[in-house]
Amino acid sequence: MTRILNYSLISLLIMTLGVSLYSCQKNTKPEKESELDKINMAWKVTWERFYHPKTNQFYDYLISYEKGKELSHLPTAEEVSRLYPNDCGYGTGMEDCMISAGVMLSMIVDKYDVTENDDLREYAHNVFKGIKLSATAHNIHGFLARGVCVEDGKSTYICSSRDQYTHAVHGLWRYYHSPLSSSETRIEIGEILAAIADRMESFVIPTNDYSFMRADGTPDIRGISKMWNVKGHEAARLPMIYAAAWDATGEKKYYDLYRNYIESSVEQSFNIEDITPTYSFLQMQCSFEILIALEENDELKDKMKEIMKLTSDRAVNRAINAHKNAPELDLTMLTTDWRNGKGLDSKEDYRKVWYCVRESGEAALTQLMSTNYKAFNENQKSLLLRAIMRLDYKKVSTSGIFYLQGAYWKARKHQIIQE
Repeated sequence: MTRILNYSLISLLIMTLGVSLYSCQKNTKPEKESELDKINMAWKVTWERFYHPKTNQFYDYLISYEKGKELSHLPTAEEVSRLYPNDCGYGTGMEDCMISAGVMLSMIVDKYDVTENDDLREYAHNVFKGIKLSATAHNIHGFLARGVCVEDGKSTYICSSRDQYTHAVHGLWRYYHSPLSSSETRIEIGEILAAIADRMESFVIPTNDYSFMRADGTPDIRGISKMWNVKGHEAARLPMIYAAAWDATGEKKYYDLYRNYIESSVEQSFNIEDITPTYSFLQMQCSFEILIALEENDELKDKMKEIMKLTSDRAVNRAINAHKNAPELDLTMLTTDWRNGKGLDSKEDYRKVWYCVRESGEAALTQLMSTNYKAFNENQKSLLLRAIMRLDYKKVSTSGIFYLQGAYWKARKHQIIQE
């Protein structure tokens, strides 16, 4: 009888232990990652792999996931000095540093508005230092280089673009009005914006076909530096720059220049071609966000709001198309060093991968920046979250993740996405 009871007790203990072990295994099973987990990983990867502390700038793509080799393709100072492979540095990985800086700086401002995390103060200032370097490394008043060579921390390609200026000015303006910036930094921002506006005043004239020209004062044969008599989606860029300079310095001459262009630029901005790239929609919103904030004429402001809404509406299908393209692409793909003809070459498969991620973020941001942002519906929200969730951030090589973060924090700020 005693032996039977002992067996019973042993059996009960085994069963209890089994249940406990099962419960332990069940409780230690990893939880599914949330959107915030993914965004936090994107943030970590952005600063560890795409950012270089020597220049305080973010570069366009990676060619390796091995630590220390991610940006090994960036041009040397010697290559930059002879404008190899071209005067813009196209395809090299340092062609869009100022676009990325503007996107990141604006995103950090939004992230701070949501989280009030004071650690973001240092991050924002680092991005600012990168923009300042592009504005000063060459000692050419008002010229904003696309990016700065990591090797020597000063070499730049001589051809910039209105797109670089648009995002950088927008980011600086948002940082200027954020509690993240100090009084000393706001003075520096005013100086940079004034220098940019001065270059526009001096160079953007009929004699130069309204171009701010290359760094050496020679013509830009591509037309990417032209600021007036341009396409509808580009018409607001020039008055936006003057408005930002006026706002940051209080100097009347910039206000007068702004007033000289604003009414005509608004009318032109209604004429948008169907083939306009998604990134141009986002740049329109950057321009009008500043202009609406500073314009005092209610009729003009209403027109600007209408333009932002129309631009937002156009971005809806771009988000849908980017989502449809994603399953057909290997989003973990790396490209090779541009010196062997690959890089960001538009004819190569990698270009589609690089831009697909970026377009998802651009299309969402374009809608969320509109004064009509409440029209960002559940379907568009779902597309944004799926674009964020489908990436393996340990194996993502495109700077498109900057835009996804920007869209996420903008949506959080508008309370469209909850934590």
